[in-house]
Amino acid sequence: MVDKAPGDRKLSVPNKTLTLKPRVETGTVKQSFSHGRTKQVVVEKRGKRRIGGDAPATETHAPEPVLAKAAPAAAPAAKAPLARPAAPPAPPRSSSGVVLRTLTEDERSARASALADAKVRDMEERKLAEEEARRRNSKEGIEQAEREAAEARRKAEEERHRADEEAKRKAELEAKKRFGEAEAKTAAAARAALPAARAPGIAADISDEDEGPRQVRRGPGGVVRAAAPPKTTAKPSPQKQRGRLTLVTALNADDVRERSIASFRRRTQRLKGHASNEPKEKLIREVVIPEAINIQELANRMSERAVDVIRLLMKQGAMHKITDVIDADTAQLIAEELGHTVKRVAASDVEEGLFDAVDNSTDTEPRSPVVTVMGHVDHGKTSLLDALRHANVVSGEAGGITQHIGAYQVTSPESGKKITFIDTPGHAAFTAMRARGAKVTDIVILVVAADDGVMPQTVEAIHHAKAAKVPMIVAINKIDKPDARPERVRTELLQHEVQVESLGGDVVDVEVSAKNKTNLDKLLEMIALQAELLDLKTNAERPAEGTVIEAKLDRGRGPVATVLVQRGTLRVGDIVVAGAEMGRVRALINDQGATIDEAGPSVPVEVLGFNGPPEAGDRLAVVDNEARAREVTSYRAHQKRENAAASISGMRGSLEQMMSQLKTSGRKDFPLIIKADVQGSLEAILGSLEKLGTEEVAARILHAGVGGISESDVTLAEGFNAAIIGFSVRANKEAAAAAKRNGIEIRYYNIIYDLVDDVKKAMSGLLAPTLRETMLGNALILEVFNISKVGKVAGCRVTDGTVERGANVRLIRDNVVVHEGKLSTLKRFKDEVKEVQSGQECGMAFENYGDMRVGDVIECYRVETIQRSL
Repeated sequence: MVDKAPGDRKLSVPNKTLTLKPRVETGTVKQSFSHGRTKQVVVEKRGKRRIGGDAPATETHAPEPVLAKAAPAAAPAAKAPLARPAAPPAPPRSSSGVVLRTLTEDERSARASALADAKVRDMEERKLAEEEARRRNSKEGIEQAEREAAEARRKAEEERHRADEEAKRKAELEAKKRFGEAEAKTAAAARAALPAARAPGIAADISDEDEGPRQVRRGPGGVVRAAAPPKTTAKPSPQKQRGRLTLVTALNADDVRERSIASFRRRTQRLKGHASNEPKEKLIREVVIPEAINIQELANRMSERAVDVIRLLMKQGAMHKITDVIDADTAQLIAEELGHTVKRVAASDVEEGLFDAVDNSTDTEPRSPVVTVMGHVDHGKTSLLDALRHANVVSGEAGGITQHIGAYQVTSPESGKKITFIDTPGHAAFTAMRARGAKVTDIVILVVAADDGVMPQTVEAIHHAKAAKVPMIVAINKIDKPDARPERVRTELLQHEVQVESLGGDVVDVEVSAKNKTNLDKLLEMIALQAELLDLKTNAERPAEGTVIEAKLDRGRGPVATVLVQRGTLRVGDIVVAGAEMGRVRALINDQGATIDEAGPSVPVEVLGFNGPPEAGDRLAVVDNEARAREVTSYRAHQKRENAAASISGMRGSLEQMMSQLKTSGRKDFPLIIKADVQGSLEAILGSLEKLGTEEVAARILHAGVGGISESDVTLAEGFNAAIIGFSVRANKEAAAAAKRNGIEIRYYNIIYDLVDDVKKAMSGLLAPTLRETMLGNALILEVFNISKVGKVAGCRVTDGTVERGANVRLIRDNVVVHEGKLSTLKRFKDEVKEVQSGQECGMAFENYGDMRVGDVIECYRVETIQRSL
């Protein structure tokens, strides 16, 4: 909008920001899609702003003046002043006299910023153009490289083609030499029928003569120039074709194919075999045959065919497969039949060399004697040992009796030498413990109470000592009691072929008092003297051997075995084997509770590190490596399982035989789960319970082990409705809660004879009670009455004894029992009575029976139930 001023005729232009017009040309393009769809798209074309025609792309923009009047479109633009003069000149005017207004400072800055933005856009466009040019150049380079590679491949193909032509030519020459001209022409005709791939401008000309193909190339004037054939590296002598397999080489392979070296060798061997009929030399081997062997394995060890072995077995009338297992005798016959020598081995050979290696006499040195204290229960064995070792072991024993086997070392005050003592229990159940103690000992001390004399376990100890062939010293204990009679003990020992020195024998006897410590030094002196006579020596530097005295499962330390080292030295870190268990020694603890690094001969120690608790009485040995230990323990575990299965099942037989035996025997089982603190106590308990069994009832041990009662024991007891017995052990918190929840009874014992007595009473309850008949009297039937609503009633006279109502009766006719039942009615006149005496008459009626006749005899008796006990 242009407004005129009233006085000076100036035009005022509104304050509007000046911008550069975009150099853009727009247009529309029509796009076509599938199914007849189209779309109009606006396309912009942006051009570069240039000044002066061919000037460079960098241009300068001058600010355009704003006309104060409607100026023509072709009016030239005037430059705006860059700086304001001190005295403003006269305002410029146009050719028509219109006054022009100059730009303000803000308008000039806006126009400068617009020019700067335009420069930036031009620089970006130039960068894009340069990148596009570089991209086109790189694409052209790639295409050029591809063309060069294709040309190289084409040249290589031509070279291969020329090589193939040369090979064909040489093959034809060779064929002519070997098979004649006719076959060569036939082969050439067959090859000529195949299409040949040739390069443009090249033709192959094969002359009728022995010339190779010549390459001809036509020149610009039509002149044919012949090129020399290319040089090849093929040898003149015929050889096997090597190189790329093509259609031509595949068809012509038979012409030049030669026999392989392997084929030539096979042909030579066949010719030699047909020419000479000499038999091959048979290999004679030493065949190692175990107790059972597979046929395939036997054939491999003999280097024979398994078919030949099966053929020999078929001749003997046995049909076998290659995977069947035969016994050692049959395998030996087969091996000897085939001419081999046989070496028989057994599975137990893995234990060879484990024990009883002979020591060199020059390496032996004296060792401490091992003394076992034996005798009857409560004769003072442990008290005597306490007095010798200045300890108080007896106060810790339950019930005042020893129920474990212990080993201790005592130093003699006179000689200063050590003596190893083994304390054994005296209860009748611990026979196996006493036998073990006698096996590992050098000297046996037989303790006999002076006030009690020789008792059953004393006699048993004498037998164990004689069986072990060890010397015996009789210690007559409790001589401080007023009723002590040592001479009585000496006399009673004569009945069991034990003659003491005071009676002219060779057995040393010493009267001692463990309570008053009387003659203890004399007893030690006799032990030292006897050990000196035995001359006990061993080699302490060899691998250790020993015997497991006792074993238990400690909750904190794991399996713990009390071992008496007999030979060699046991050290921490040794790999040991004891029975079916193995382990590496982690710690050694002596009888005083101190940890030691090694234990020499005759030293009792607790060994930690076994995989499981070994059985008491197992022999311990140190092996070289874990592989040998695993081999020995796996064999022993297998033997243990087989023995257990044989002892449980016995002669099993068929299922029908087992059922018939069950019906005829009717034996009842008393299921038990037993957990004990040590292996020796567990062994004694199992032996005692086995003796309680009879043909009618027996204790069935579902599980017996060492250690506390666990939750798995309660689960097993729940499945078989069994009772759990804990001997000197307790159930953990989870097991006790599970037993209370499921109603499983857990009994705890510390004394073995209390346990045996309770189990005996419980097993007695399973015995069928005894039925005893007590005769009451007889009655004679005088008359039989038929009463309505009652049935037949016999009028009887009691001939002897009494007749009671409700008693059992038998009806005897002609001395034959025709009915057994009970009396339902017993009347005297019209009244019901309990009993009728001899000589009186009465009326009788039977339950559910009415065939009574005059002259029959009624026998009345009472059945009493008597509970039996074991």
